[in-house]
Amino acid sequence: MTIYDIARVLSAMASGLFLIGLITFATGVAILVIRSIGQDTRTISKSIAQITEKGIADDISGLVGNASSLMTATTNLIQTTKGIGVFLVISGSVFMLLGITLTLYLGLN
Repeated sequence: MTIYDIARVLSAMASGLFLIGLITFATGVAILVIRSIGQDTRTISKSIAQITEKGIADDISGLVGNASSLMTATTNLIQTTKGIGVFLVISGSVFMLLGITLTLYLGLN
């Protein structure tokens, strides 16, 4: 059994923290770029607008009400996706900063 000194263990922890932070940061950016500007949300928004116009033209109040609630749900979905992406970007940045700080601490000692 090999006994590792504290500097080696802390160095491995710093590398691990930085790597986890980098993966988390990249995942958050990918979610923000891909999901927020995705083709699916644009298609749904266009369909909702067409349904609403048809409902107004045909004077069908139930259709307009349902289209309005669908538009609200789509907006909430987009906001939730952006929130998850921002959370991942911030937490990834914190992990990377902790890894860098730990590495600098090891370099000073």
